[in-house]
Amino acid sequence: MKRDILEGVKIIVPEIFSDERGNFSENFNQKKFNKTTNTNFSFVQDNKSFSKKGVFRGLHYQLNQPQGKLVQVLSGEVYDVVVDLRESSESFGDWMGIILSEQNNKQLWVPPGFAHGFLVMSEIAEFFYKVTDYWSKDDERCIKWDDEKIGIEFPNKPKNISESDQKGTLFADAEYFL
Repeated sequence: MKRDILEGVKIIVPEIFSDERGNFSENFNQKKFNKTTNTNFSFVQDNKSFSKKGVFRGLHYQLNQPQGKLVQVLSGEVYDVVVDLRESSESFGDWMGIILSEQNNKQLWVPPGFAHGFLVMSEIAEFFYKVTDYWSKDDERCIKWDDEKIGIEFPNKPKNISESDQKGTLFADAEYFL
């Protein structure tokens, strides 16, 4: 089922200071992040991807080394999707989607326990994210983006999906978090 927001997920909009020279924003401040998310996570790795229109990346998660992700778009626009994989959650199996763009400057905090993916809506997009644990190839899992049980409603149909993401697991067969 689609939800506007999932428990633990936060939309963060950094303040932008503009003048005749351009603008400035503080994109990350550990104290403000901890207060906003009511957590105490530390980030260990920053990642950036560059993708073309129609590319879908996801729905990824790590089971034994779960990653919290603070995601944002540096240029372009994406439809960002999160699926709750916490069996103990009231929203288990539910999803949410949000437009992230260089124009709206929104960031999304995706805590551990969720699958995450994004669809590029603009001609190109630079996607930046901070993670709370290191990437582990052996621990990475993927749920099929078009699984009818989840029922994600995309604004446009993804046109370019990696072979490994196309082979993602159905939600019913996935490994979950407690």
